[in-house]
Formats: sequence, C-alpha cells, structure tokens
Amino acid sequence: MKGQLTERLTAFASDLRDWHIRYMPHLDNCRAILRKLIAKGDPSAVGLAERAINEYLEWIPPEARKSGLRLLQEDVMAQHEAVIGVQRSFAEAVNAYIEKKIAEG
Repeated sequence: MKGQLTERLTAFASDLRDWHIRYMPHLDNCRAILRKLIAKGDPSAVGLAERAINEYLEWIPPEARKSGLRLLQEDVMAQHEAVIGVQRSFAEAVNAYIEKKIAEG
C-alpha cells in the first residue's frame, strides 16, 4: 500500500513538473506583455492585451484556463495598485477582460 502511494505521488509530481515546463512559459510571456502594456497605458492597445490573453488561453488545456486567468488577474491587479492615471485605467480594462473570460468558463 505504501509503495503504491509513493508511486502515485511520484507520478503526480512528474505530471505537475511536466505541466509547469510546458505551460509556464506561456503564462510568463503573457504576464510580460501585459506588464509592458499597462506601463505604457495606451488605451488604443487594449486589443493587444486581449490578444495576448487569448493566445495564452489557446496554449493551455481547458481545465487549467480558469486558474491561469486568476494568476494573470493577480498580476494585473498588483500592477493596478502600483500605477495611476491612464496606466491604472488600462489595468482596469485588462482586468475587466479577464473577468469576462473567467465568466465564459
């Protein structure tokens, strides 16, 4: 019994590591793009932020999308708290889009 549990835990850890290696670069790329766009705060670039989010969602499995969006949202809201003016408005627009995608499932 103990051996089976150890094998299952080892397999789970391996799967988690594989998931991380496969999908984290996409999350990191999307975060980097959103951070740069928020820093600029150009209202005409909201479509670029939406595109970055959509491209990220295309790369990850459906069962991981909601949690991935929540991670992006945490980062966007941290940026939101750190900026003012047009950058803050841009972060709010990005957050609204993330909320929309979360609601869509």
